[in-house]
Amino acid sequence: MTTFAIIGHLARTDGGFSLNDLPGSGGRMDVLCRCVNASLFLSHDLRRDADCYLVLLGAPAGPKTVKFSGASVRSLSPDERSAGALVKKVIDTPCGSEFREAADGVSIRKGGLERLMTEHAFAVLDENGTDIRTVQDLPAAYLLSDHLNFTEQENGLTGACPRYSVGPKCLHADHAITVLQNELDRRRCGWK
Repeated sequence: MTTFAIIGHLARTDGGFSLNDLPGSGGRMDVLCRCVNASLFLSHDLRRDADCYLVLLGAPAGPKTVKFSGASVRSLSPDERSAGALVKKVIDTPCGSEFREAADGVSIRKGGLERLMTEHAFAVLDENGTDIRTVQDLPAAYLLSDHLNFTEQENGLTGACPRYSVGPKCLHADHAITVLQNELDRRRCGWK
């Protein structure tokens, strides 16, 4: 199982955003939706062995965490709008501290990064980290930020996490996920 978690610093925590304006009214929900797609999609199939968490920190009711499970998600197409529609559908579901499935394979709960850090041994994808191609055994869980850098508090929470880079250039979060998934695929299939 490969797990990705993406922090959405401005991402709306209610359904009051427009699917026609995911970047603006959604608080850069477009970035998070692209990360969901990069985490879960193959050509004509889904990665059933992957989960993607969206840590939503924006107004008005944050933090909330949305979980997309590749093993059970339905009604998801490989475009931003489809993922955005599922987030919009589940985000107003009454929830507590435990995940509640609000659509097939999509769950929500209150709480954010601090709780998630107790449940997974994350590595941080960071352009200044160790090159993934030099690491013998890559971990199963990865943490990324949206278009903004990690905050001081988030850096404090992740200070003990290993930091890995997918290449010499700074990439968008969804592109970094794609490159990492490709590296993991190559290793699992015995490619060099």
